[in-house]
Amino acid sequence: MNDSGTTALFSLPQRYVDLQEEARKLALACEDVAARADEADRFDPDVRERLAASGLAKVVVAAEYGGRFEAVDSLAVTVVREALAKVSAHLDSMFAMQGIGSFAVSVAGSERVRAHWLPKVATLEAVAAIGLTEPDVGSDLRAITTTVVQDGDELVVNGHKSFITNAPDASFFGILGKEGDDFSLVLVPADAPGVTVTTPHQIVAPHVLGDVVLEDVRVPLDHRLGERGQGFRLMLSTLATFRVSVAGASVGLAEAALEEALGHATTRQQFGGPLARLGGVPAALATCWIDIEMARSLTYRAAAAAAQDPLAGLHLSSMAKVGATEAAGRVVDRCVQVMGRFGLVRGGKMERFYREARPMRIYEGSTEVILDSLAKKLVKDHEGGAR
Repeated sequence: MNDSGTTALFSLPQRYVDLQEEARKLALACEDVAARADEADRFDPDVRERLAASGLAKVVVAAEYGGRFEAVDSLAVTVVREALAKVSAHLDSMFAMQGIGSFAVSVAGSERVRAHWLPKVATLEAVAAIGLTEPDVGSDLRAITTTVVQDGDELVVNGHKSFITNAPDASFFGILGKEGDDFSLVLVPADAPGVTVTTPHQIVAPHVLGDVVLEDVRVPLDHRLGERGQGFRLMLSTLATFRVSVAGASVGLAEAALEEALGHATTRQQFGGPLARLGGVPAALATCWIDIEMARSLTYRAAAAAAQDPLAGLHLSSMAKVGATEAAGRVVDRCVQVMGRFGLVRGGKMERFYREARPMRIYEGSTEVILDSLAKKLVKDHEGGAR
């Protein structure tokens, strides 16, 4: 959309504008393989090669270890994801998971572990993943059964992680496990003896997805990320930094759907005129535009706040994640309706957008779970202000 009327007050700082343009160029460079890549259950080699060559993966790693900026910047990650997701969900996921999977290493890994893995994450030589959920455990992560036991100068990990993004291609996993009565996060190399990756599931919008089985896996003691019992704190820190970027990806996807619908509605003639001026179509298109711009405004505000203080701005990131993912679902659905039977064509862009929009409302915090936590904060803040 052309935002020529935007005032300076609401403009992105120039370094983010430049970064977004860089991401757009990468996305366009991947457009020829996007349809194929977005159906892939393993890393698409062309997308991986082009993302690595672009240097954009360095955005999710601190400069000290070969990254782009001094520290991982939520707004930078968000504007990149907005551009990438507009063209390819596979490209967007590949970029985002390098950060989500490695962030705990960045903030709490031992110097040896950081120096070994983070430069490789920045260049895509190594693929990062994080293992939280299990076959019987989703949002209620305190119910996990994976265990971590210290044995001398080693940690022994046993458990089964399920629906893990990047699992089949991962170089390492950040595994959340119970260590006695505590919860710890442990880096487990994918080639460690006792690690088995299977692919029992696939979803409506294909991802590089798998289960990770850990049987008496031994890693050095310094592979515990942070201190014993800091697993949830590190998980929350990762969430606070990256959750808002899901909103950015949702905005990009919604905008792509609207552009596809506009292309159809402005060129298809019905009853002597363009479809874009017929019946309820104009209102549908305009409402999509409104949804996208409202989502983008909240997303940028939340991402800017997260860039300053991720934990203090987590409520805004959560609002943006819910608002933008729900908006994307509405926009894509309306766009299918605008295009009629052409929006239902299998293998077409709109079908891909429709499938890709749906999981966004579930992963990295489902809408319902986030709304519940926001309501608790709202009531707590209200009661605190009343005292």
